[in-house]
Amino acid sequence: MTPPASRNAVASYREHCSIRDLYQSLLRAPEDALGSAAAFLEAQLSQQNADDDELPADPQRWADWLENRARRSADAYAEYLRERREGAPRQHFANRSHALHFLQAIAPTKQVDGAWLYGVLDHWSDSRLLPLLHICLEELGHGNPARNHVLVYQRLLHSLGCDTPPELSDAHYLQGTLQLALGYLADDYLPEVLGYNLGYELPPLHLMITSYELRELGIDPEYFRLHITIDNAASGHGRKALQALEANLPQLADRDAFLRRVHAGYRLNGAGLSNREILQGFNLDAEVVAMLERKRPFARQMHDDRARIGGRTVNQWLAGPGRMGEFLAALQRQGWIKRHQDPGHSRLWNLVSGDSVAMFGVFNPYERQLLHDWIAGDWSEPSPRNPWSGSEKTVADDAPIRSEFAAEERALLNELSTLSPRNRMQRLVALMAPHRHWTPAGLLATRIYTDKLGIEP
Repeated sequence: MTPPASRNAVASYREHCSIRDLYQSLLRAPEDALGSAAAFLEAQLSQQNADDDELPADPQRWADWLENRARRSADAYAEYLRERREGAPRQHFANRSHALHFLQAIAPTKQVDGAWLYGVLDHWSDSRLLPLLHICLEELGHGNPARNHVLVYQRLLHSLGCDTPPELSDAHYLQGTLQLALGYLADDYLPEVLGYNLGYELPPLHLMITSYELRELGIDPEYFRLHITIDNAASGHGRKALQALEANLPQLADRDAFLRRVHAGYRLNGAGLSNREILQGFNLDAEVVAMLERKRPFARQMHDDRARIGGRTVNQWLAGPGRMGEFLAALQRQGWIKRHQDPGHSRLWNLVSGDSVAMFGVFNPYERQLLHDWIAGDWSEPSPRNPWSGSEKTVADDAPIRSEFAAEERALLNELSTLSPRNRMQRLVALMAPHRHWTPAGLLATRIYTDKLGIEP
């Protein structure tokens, strides 16, 4: 369910186009969607409340403000760890299915990670933008598939069986669409890009808690841990974001107007659904019922009529909509489900979990996790051995896997050899676009671009 604040943020644009459609258009054919992107961006900028802006008005105070933000995040995380050691429950995730739900809900933003800086790649010779180029190239992993943020997130979803996009609201696509719009319209919105970038690269308390709790649940936290290290305020993206802002402050033009636009861009970080809203939007009971309802039309008439549950056959339960909650209650009454116990004690669970069970493949990993956690309820599963603790994790080789990409690489290298130096750089930039940089050609283009600029990965 979309919270009221997010509904308001979406409303002004919806009369022209759905945000999800614009998101898909900017990934599929961005050149045809720039007008809509500009209208969307202006609508979002106009809705931001200046009272929500904590960025100091005086640029001379920005460095101290950034340092204080970092200190507060570190202190808050230390307090979180203290509370957890004393027995406090997790703050973000009630169970593993809650975490999987969250990871899927934020995917539209994470699948375009770094997109807001795409426009600066065209300005490789402008020294004022060098800090932003460094940030952008780190988001793209300098062309290393093991470090490209989008690929890291794609691999995470795939490893969890969550790579089939769920049905999400426009509000879930709002932040990703903002990042795409800023990236493609950076020449017209550079102050907003600078402000947005600073807000996005602030020291990340929520990432630290997310990483800690994912690790507890046996989920690889590498994507989030990667951002914790590079978004630091001392030498990482937070510091580079501030350097870029200071380098681009006007000396002759209207500085006040420029700063107003920087602040407006900074406030865009608050648009759409917050992490807290997404986390609070998860209701396990409702998710299980909704999941069964989505599957119901495909399961009608697929069962025999030997078993009767609550006076009906399974096919009768599945015949029409709106009965899944009642069906689950009937399964409990008849002993097929034993809530708040080890799911292994429930007959239904033993039909869906395992390699040779009667309903193998009917539910994907996320759907099975929902059902498992709902059956388990208050029952606490013994903590499994954590595969992501410390040195046991195997880090992917930093070297690109050239054998798989050979054909694409040869074609690109042949093409580049026919181009002038400037056209060559422009071609590289085109291949580093949000919908291409994580492909074999995009990764090679990023490596060549990084090398041309003499940037150390």
